[in-house]
Amino acid sequence: MSGIAVVDASALAALVFFEPNASVARDRLANRQLVAPRLLAYELMNAALKKLRKHPDPSALIRSGVSKALSDDFTIFWSDVEPDEVLELATQSRLTAYDAAYLWLARHLDAELVTFDTALEAAARNLELRT
Repeated sequence: MSGIAVVDASALAALVFFEPNASVARDRLANRQLVAPRLLAYELMNAALKKLRKHPDPSALIRSGVSKALSDDFTIFWSDVEPDEVLELATQSRLTAYDAAYLWLARHLDAELVTFDTALEAAARNLELRT
């Protein structure tokens, strides 16, 4: 499938940190124009930090995954979101503002949301968004 996909931290982390569902993430993101709110970079770095604290041995692999994901080699188009609308969506969906930002962007772009976050995926389905 081609087109635009909004990618969240759970899906990107699965791919770059070689998590068990990495192949699913790779398949869902292949040949797509990836778009994300700017907070994705910070969420991915936070995921890396948690991994480094829990498993310091593969430090180079974890750091390499973050660098690759946030470099020009892995093209993600960064998008701003409308804060008032994200806050309203978070309130309505009972998501965090972070997750609501991905949801808002997918709805705004009429794009598929690629996530492994079950609460975010459920909220997207409630809004009849593609996941």
